[in-house]
Amino acid sequence: MTQTSRIERRSIDVVPVSERHGSPVNQLTLWFGANMQITAVVDGALAVVFGADALWAIIGTLVGNLLGGVVMALHSAQGPRLGLPQMISSRAQFGVIGAVVPLVLVVLMYLGFASTGTVLAGQAVSRALGLDTPTVGIVVFGVLSAVVAIVGYRWIHALGRVGTVVGIIAWSYLAVRLFTAYDIPALLGRKPFELATFLLAVSLGAGWQLTYGPYVADYSRYLPIGTPERRTFWATLAGSVIGSQWSMTLGALIASLPAATGKGFLANQVGAVGELAGGGAIAIVFYLVIVVGKLTVNCLNAYGGSMTMLTTMSAFRRAARVSTLARALYISGFIAVSVLVALLASADFLANFKNFVLLLLMVFTPWSAINLVDYYLVSRERVDIPALYDPAGRYGSVNAMALGVYLFGIVVQVPFLAQTLYTGPATEALGGADISWIVGLLVTAAIYYPLARAQRRAPERTVYPEGVLDA
Repeated sequence: MTQTSRIERRSIDVVPVSERHGSPVNQLTLWFGANMQITAVVDGALAVVFGADALWAIIGTLVGNLLGGVVMALHSAQGPRLGLPQMISSRAQFGVIGAVVPLVLVVLMYLGFASTGTVLAGQAVSRALGLDTPTVGIVVFGVLSAVVAIVGYRWIHALGRVGTVVGIIAWSYLAVRLFTAYDIPALLGRKPFELATFLLAVSLGAGWQLTYGPYVADYSRYLPIGTPERRTFWATLAGSVIGSQWSMTLGALIASLPAATGKGFLANQVGAVGELAGGGAIAIVFYLVIVVGKLTVNCLNAYGGSMTMLTTMSAFRRAARVSTLARALYISGFIAVSVLVALLASADFLANFKNFVLLLLMVFTPWSAINLVDYYLVSRERVDIPALYDPAGRYGSVNAMALGVYLFGIVVQVPFLAQTLYTGPATEALGGADISWIVGLLVTAAIYYPLARAQRRAPERTVYPEGVLDA
């Protein structure tokens, strides 16, 4: 990738030292831009929609963003050292074939976020073009996402920088509009503190951050191999938490506005934001802002989703590299499916999105616990990279212990769930508070650590493929 316009050649293989570039600042702008967007605004509104006071919704999402952001940023810090996509490193815990289990769930996650985001972006495109139906907008947005994701890493980071600048200007303007048009302080503290709704807000913030975990290192793996981990960690954490909290705070405030305006947002998120911005030509500008923000994060979903699918298929073919054409085809296929789902999406967007985010928490907190405990505490950042592509190597085909702990980490959360379809007995005892993700994270880490240490699978030092370290 010696030229900015060149299509990325790397996919699931290790990025050689000779191709490393950039600085941790790029992580800050990428994740800030990816989170200054309409779906994060919706996520912040959800806590208010489902009963929380605006003040406690803002505090709760902040706590959740910080807690989940720490976990997410620890995944990001793995990128420069290993030079690998995030989910390839899961083979060190689950085995080359065994890692397919969380990989399949990750693909479903990407599709879910890509589809829900495409619904909102499609509405924005259609409104900007003056169309009555979002169908054309959804398709146009899908094509744009595919183009940027296929070109790859450099364009995605460039889009993140654009999204950061556009997001700061646009959402600051909207905040000023809110504070001049409404008595915002009067919206805060109108309801007493309730533990259940506060923990829902925490879960929404944490879930937002934790679901980036399976692909965050995809976008830090090109950093120079000597990049200090703490710099990558703090840049990623700051960008993701500040960007998402800014958006979620706006969402909580908008959802708390007087009935006509607040309910208008709940029924039509994109249109309501345009009206709040001032309507007319300004609304069209805001629709384009929404498209830029959604394009940034949707390219992350398409890029990460395609590499997750490639990682899954390569496990059975023992492949360590994939052609540029194959990567482009996988990205195109992923986008096509997400567009189809978006076209068929349910009208009950808010309720379904809340359940989707909380369900993802149940699936990915055990994965994060296993990956981070193994990398930082058991293997101590030492990985045999060639063995990640060989089922007969150090990590084997399937690690039954890790898979067993992972599945137990999911099951142990069930009594603590607070979902539309099911509420666990422990949740009822806690007055409706959902702490399932905390249970999943802590219990999985506590069980996995001693069992993984007993296996002694880590090398004495990190082993790289031949030629990777050549400058």
